[in-house]
Amino acid sequence: MRVDEFERAVFKIEKIVIRIRAPEAEEIGDYDYQRRANDDTSVTGWLSTRITRELNGLEVSIIDGDFKTPHGSTKLRTLRDSYAR
Repeated sequence: MRVDEFERAVFKIEKIVIRIRAPEAEEIGDYDYQRRANDDTSVTGWLSTRITRELNGLEVSIIDGDFKTPHGSTKLRTLRDSYAR
């Protein structure tokens, strides 16, 4: 899966905006989840279980509704709610 496809797939399932530091056409792992992660999961936990292992060492940033990077202990519910503000 290309980087740009991975970012879109994450948003489609998770409703979370991520940006991967790589050319859009670079190939990385797939995002094959069908359900979004639990709202009580921390950003750090979510990144380690669903995102970073597919990125082959590439850097990823999460962007919240205020265009900032959320703290790792932020719950996904809080992150998702930030986009509605």
